[in-house]
Amino acid sequence: MLLFALLVCFSPNVLGQLEESQFGDEIDINLEDFDLDIAPRRVPRQVKTILSKETKPHIQELSIKTTIISRYAFTAVYCAMLNRHTAATEGVFQFQIPSGAYVSNFTMIIGGRVYQSEVRPKEKRVKQESGKAKNKEAGDASLVPEVEVFKMAANIPGRNRAIFLLTYEELLERRLGRYEHVTSLRPLQLVSRLSLDVTIVDHSPITDLQVLPLRNGRTSSGSSTNAQKTPAKLDPPITTVIKKENNVCKITFSPNIVQQAKITTNGLLGDFVIRYDVQRDMGIGDIQVLNGHFVHYFAPKDLPVVPKNVVFVIDTSASMLGTKIRQTKDALFTILRDLRPGDRFNFISFSNKIKVWQPNRLVPVTPLNVRDAKKFIFTLATTGGTNIDDAIQMGSSLLREYLSGPDASPNSVSLVIFLTDGRPTVGEVQSTAILGNTRTAVQEKFCIFTIGLGNDVDYRLLERMSLENCGMMRRIHEDADASAMLKGFYDEIGTPLLSDIRINYTQDSVQYVTQHLFTNYFNGSEIVIAGKLTNQSAESLHVQVTASNNDKNIVLETDIPLRHREIETEKHVQAATAAMAEGAKLLGSITDDFVERVWGYLSVKEGLRSRLRSQTSKEREDHIQQATNLSLTYHFLSPVTNLVVEKPEVLADNTMAPAPTIAPAAGEAVSADNDLPGDTEEGKPGRQTSSVSNSIGKVQRRPAKKSITVSKTSADGDPHFVVEFPLSKLTVCFNINGEPGHVLRLVSDHKYSGVTVNGKLIGAPAPSGSHKQQRTYFSTITIVVDRPKRAYIEVTPNKVILDGRDRMVLPCHSTISVDSGVLSVSIVGKSNVTVTVGENIRFVILLHQYKNPAPYQRDHLGFYIGQSKGLSHNCHGLLGQFLYEEVGVAELPADGDMKPSSVLKVKDRSVPVVKKSRRIYSGTQSVDCWFARNNAAKLIDGQYEDYLMSHMFDTGDWAHGTNRV
Repeated sequence: MLLFALLVCFSPNVLGQLEESQFGDEIDINLEDFDLDIAPRRVPRQVKTILSKETKPHIQELSIKTTIISRYAFTAVYCAMLNRHTAATEGVFQFQIPSGAYVSNFTMIIGGRVYQSEVRPKEKRVKQESGKAKNKEAGDASLVPEVEVFKMAANIPGRNRAIFLLTYEELLERRLGRYEHVTSLRPLQLVSRLSLDVTIVDHSPITDLQVLPLRNGRTSSGSSTNAQKTPAKLDPPITTVIKKENNVCKITFSPNIVQQAKITTNGLLGDFVIRYDVQRDMGIGDIQVLNGHFVHYFAPKDLPVVPKNVVFVIDTSASMLGTKIRQTKDALFTILRDLRPGDRFNFISFSNKIKVWQPNRLVPVTPLNVRDAKKFIFTLATTGGTNIDDAIQMGSSLLREYLSGPDASPNSVSLVIFLTDGRPTVGEVQSTAILGNTRTAVQEKFCIFTIGLGNDVDYRLLERMSLENCGMMRRIHEDADASAMLKGFYDEIGTPLLSDIRINYTQDSVQYVTQHLFTNYFNGSEIVIAGKLTNQSAESLHVQVTASNNDKNIVLETDIPLRHREIETEKHVQAATAAMAEGAKLLGSITDDFVERVWGYLSVKEGLRSRLRSQTSKEREDHIQQATNLSLTYHFLSPVTNLVVEKPEVLADNTMAPAPTIAPAAGEAVSADNDLPGDTEEGKPGRQTSSVSNSIGKVQRRPAKKSITVSKTSADGDPHFVVEFPLSKLTVCFNINGEPGHVLRLVSDHKYSGVTVNGKLIGAPAPSGSHKQQRTYFSTITIVVDRPKRAYIEVTPNKVILDGRDRMVLPCHSTISVDSGVLSVSIVGKSNVTVTVGENIRFVILLHQYKNPAPYQRDHLGFYIGQSKGLSHNCHGLLGQFLYEEVGVAELPADGDMKPSSVLKVKDRSVPVVKKSRRIYSGTQSVDCWFARNNAAKLIDGQYEDYLMSHMFDTGDWAHGTNRV
């Protein structure tokens, strides 16, 4: 099998600029292939001309769905591309993602075949004869790209479609008092159906929501600062719809092909930018708890500003000549006006030589000093090389001497702001030596914030310098508005509110907590901490925040009621799931664990930062291993992993080459986690389970299996039926002893919601000593949907056939999510399949597979109703008929020698029942139920035979027409 790494390009130049098509005479063109969302007669001649000149496969649909839960954003991209030619043609899927985001899944579906990506550890560098690295580690050359361009090329058979599915995740950073979410809309061509849906759900009310006009250029791109002050009243892009209710906000943007052409004809629409904040109270902050993990958001406000001591170190080498130095001066003039009376400051310029404005001191902010500083800035001239080491040494010396003197405030915040546009060329030029000298000079007494201007900067050096000295680095692109971005960066760090922040939690109650010690907190930012709870049964978690503010120390303490907070977080996630745009439902399985994924995301980021700060190769390797293990656990494409996928091959007959056969590794179990406990009790052969271990330091952490949180209403095992009656607070169970080959109607709501579920039985001999003659299991389950258009899903233990927008076959051994428009399917490899219909219907199908089955065992399925609100009150079927019923249990007195008995009152019938216990959810839970004997006689409407269907796609109505007898 040919595998290759997906290109993740770190240069925005990869997009290029397409020239606008020249409008010519109209030519005949059949618009049916383009599948437009407007009538052909409404398409102008110019647009038809552009479409007629397309030689590459045409993008029929580009759908982007984002769900932001408590500032953690999940984005799913669906791209359908049509090859209109008769011969195979290469199609290129290309999408810009924010630099801080991690791709978590990529899938291609071409010619009915599914090509599922896999995250693998990045290979170690291999030295060639030249001494250069054969496999260069991503991020060495430029650690902080503005955007990353995810790019994949694949051959598409003639007259065929390719579907590309991409998901990525990111934690939104708060800057200048707002969060910013950016979606790149640059498909490089006009798209038949383009849509963007963003759903924001937060624990706190959403405030200051703003949708900006489409943003082009690099002035303020995804990873850049919110430098420009955006006027309050700017109209959002055409077709934008905003719906907001306290904690939930939905934003849609769906320009048709004509509206796209009015914006631009080259497909480079720009960035769709959303800014917002959330209402926050004074105190400890917002803590959310879910599935054994917690995340803590801390952003205090209305505090006195802490005075700062700042030294500006500015590159004036020859390469700064022209626009760079002019924009730098403009920014410094503006920054001078923003210095506060309690601040102390100084300026240093450097090239070959070092020039200090006020030698050996930091001066207070007075009108006279500000005027003199402006004169110094105005006279800055560019010449010579770049002596970075001496400049940093001089700036550090000024701060050290001031802090050791009598005028220094004990609680002030001290920082060096260092700007350069080049690499070291004068004095010490070795990065390792410069970094060592900087650490020695700083002595952990202040922070260094670095700014790289342009393309010829050693960003690795600047990143390490800032990380090792409690600062951060910002990149400004060559053709960006440097003046605005410099001022914006200063605004982020120019108002310190707290210093020496320490956040502690109950000892021995948490582990694997991300960074919880912070040198400074700046106004408008946010501190985010995540961790794992060691005792999930604990009633509360004690949280203590200590910090310094101006002349006093601050201590905040509280006890967080864990169970109450978890219930609130669960409601929060349910609200997000309910508000998700149609087509984003496939994100549901990961959004359910968003708190844990925030922890994983932050832990990977922290491991990568620690890797850069490492002083020894052993320490560096440990951090790389930690980040790699976490990336593999959460399927993140990070700087220490690669995403690989089989290369699609089109055969001479215009079909796709078949999938290679991969045998399971020796000793590997096939879904041992989903074996039925009943089978184990009857002598199941022992097996071993293989799982990825997640090493954190010296502790081995294995990812927990996700519990299935659906209703108990199900048909699983031999098959054992369980029906939950929430209104009556009762659970009833029964068996159906069918024959192999029988097709049973499980859910029938064809007339109303348009949904039908059928299950086919397979036989197996009974175990020795069993009272049964044979066993039966569900081997196939079909879900047929008739609204708004017909589609179906057929599930077996090994594959899922989805027939919606396209017919595709999905393997059950891979983890994959696909949205077909009418139906969404999410497969957790070798575990379960979740099928979502519309917004309020969800079914979960468990996959039970055996590697070495006993004679009485067969690979089979378990069917669970996850959500049934979308099914009507007229729903029927062996399970469907009970969804809206109320039942009761009555005790019959003893009669003669007979013991007292129980009867179930259902509809107008009395059904004898006995107490029994059943194992469900692959044996992970036990449920007490009232058991109805004799093939559920009297319990179900009619007879067992009434539920036998002629074939798997039979949607015929219940013979009695109602669920009443």
